[in-house]
Amino acid sequence: MSPTPTNQSGARARKNPLMDKAPGLERVKALLAVSSCKGGVGKSTVAVNLASTLAKSGAKVGLFDADVYGPSLPTLLRPANTDLFSRDDMIIPLDFKGMKLMSFGYVPSGPGGGAAIMRGPMVTQVINQLLTGTEWGALDYLIIDMPPGTGDVQLTLTQLIPITAAVIVTTPQELSFVDVVKGMQMFEKLNVPTIAVVENMAYFECPDCSAKHYLFGEGARARLVEQFGVKNSFELPLYPELSKTGDAGSPLAWDQPEHPVSICFRDIAQAVTAEIQAILAGGGSSPHVRFVIGRGIVVTWPDGREQDIDPATLRRQCRCAHCVEEMSGKPILDPSTVSEDIYPEHIQPMGHYAVSISWSDGHASSIYPYKMLAELA
Repeated sequence: MSPTPTNQSGARARKNPLMDKAPGLERVKALLAVSSCKGGVGKSTVAVNLASTLAKSGAKVGLFDADVYGPSLPTLLRPANTDLFSRDDMIIPLDFKGMKLMSFGYVPSGPGGGAAIMRGPMVTQVINQLLTGTEWGALDYLIIDMPPGTGDVQLTLTQLIPITAAVIVTTPQELSFVDVVKGMQMFEKLNVPTIAVVENMAYFECPDCSAKHYLFGEGARARLVEQFGVKNSFELPLYPELSKTGDAGSPLAWDQPEHPVSICFRDIAQAVTAEIQAILAGGGSSPHVRFVIGRGIVVTWPDGREQDIDPATLRRQCRCAHCVEEMSGKPILDPSTVSEDIYPEHIQPMGHYAVSISWSDGHASSIYPYKMLAELA
């Protein structure tokens, strides 16, 4: 059987013809998705505080709540005026301290309000109308607070508009780590690079002794760096003030900019803006990885250098949970079981930092950071 190579293309700003039908987004420079693959990890809190940090730095920022079933924005941000108006068939966004806001939660739903009861296609239509039919104006960043999961709504929304990049929010538990991988894979299939991972509620810092207590375990963040090469990974500590200010309708990053958590958000914002500017300037600096019969796996680096890697050698370097014990790091894979004739059946980028390879031996979960590839030269 002859190999069927699949070429890799680096992350880049996408041109989507559907944007012609989205006049409200014409002057938005970058769209940033803040996502999680399970609920309850603090995704909306991260989105709101990240938006506030960017706005504090002088950027023009908008925030869109894409969760129709459980919108969080009306609780986390409470503008003085929540009445919605339209002008020239466009919805006028609400304003909170200069940030432009839109959420289904702000839409009047009759006396007493009520939950959104609708099927998937209707949800997608509502999100489309609110997102593309809002007059966002000139924005540096429009942050989209995605609904949790990787279902139809997330896929349709990502296909509808050219999202520039994604930030994934998780917690230290093993289950959350597995979901991060699913989220990264979803975005990569749609050519959206994951530029940062935020591990929320990572630890509690004792106010008396300043010792850090990892209440929900630790190690998931280090595994993300090792296995996926995620350069921008951040820990957010567990602070009661973060939830209190959210419940009060005004974000911590805005009200207390020198709070330790606010400083964490500044670090996240700096990394995110740097990555987005690199993408908008020409697609970042990811190498091009492909399979060439007679040469093996060929890595073309941004400076034009080419590096040939033996497929069997690379296969033996797999660090996934099937090949290496997660807790001890002890190898599980017997190198002698890897055929010298093995080849990659599919090659797919994983953000700016790693490449995913499925192999002819049936192994479909090998992820190699570009740093590892460089070390094999």
